[in-house]
Amino acid sequence: MKTMLLALLALPILTPAAHASELPRYAVAIAATPVLNTPEFAKTFSGKVKLDPCKGVRPVEFVAFPGTLFRIEGEQETDGVKVYRVTTNDYPYPTKTGLFVDARFLEKVEGAPRERQRTLPEPAEIRKRLLAAVGRPYVWGGNFKEGVPLLRTLYPKGDPLYGVDCTGLLYEATDGYTPRNSSYLTRYGKGVKVAGLTAAEIAKKLEPLDLVVYRGHVMMVLDEDSIIQSVMGCGGGKRGVVVSPREETLKKLMRTREPADRYPKGSAGEKSFVVRRWLP
Repeated sequence: MKTMLLALLALPILTPAAHASELPRYAVAIAATPVLNTPEFAKTFSGKVKLDPCKGVRPVEFVAFPGTLFRIEGEQETDGVKVYRVTTNDYPYPTKTGLFVDARFLEKVEGAPRERQRTLPEPAEIRKRLLAAVGRPYVWGGNFKEGVPLLRTLYPKGDPLYGVDCTGLLYEATDGYTPRNSSYLTRYGKGVKVAGLTAAEIAKKLEPLDLVVYRGHVMMVLDEDSIIQSVMGCGGGKRGVVVSPREETLKKLMRTREPADRYPKGSAGEKSFVVRRWLP
């Protein structure tokens, strides 16, 4: 019992925002802002931790765009770094541990809080941005292909998050307009009927910027010939942002998954994929 009590006393104190008069209720990102599922920023970006998604080292949820509005739910200091526990409408997905931001990436909001303005770029600009990311590394939670400048300044020995993951590739290209979660992308926009079709038949139905998606991964159609995606590359395969022929890519996908008109619930989704047409 004594050992348990000492362990509890050693835990960092998380102060609810409602009871901390000096803490603003809302804050806004002043730069590209890493959002973690752990308060351990100093450890994560110490340079001693390799952020390896293949080995399950995945502390980064996403990188918020400048102007992203956060509601501050609490604060704590971990290894000398002041950290806020936050929520944001830009990332409304459930997490087991919550979302955390280094306080130096935020500034308090005076007056009524305002959400970040989301404006969808033109399709040609989106495709241009997607192509500009070719060759960039796969980074779990990354959605700034050039990395995070302020992260380099505050944690010069740490991972600068130079690269993008699969949904992050699309998220950056659309200025954060599209969902940042592949599960949400499976029902984003309108479904294209592909159930029962061959890879060649599906390839003919695809239009630029259609999404070929399942829970855990998304690919984007570039044009009538190609698909672009950011590949994790576990097991020695290709890693990072690559372009490939779309029929060939579909054939490879259909070795393990079947096309569906609507994404199935439960375990059936583990063997399926859908095509979503989302442009307004």
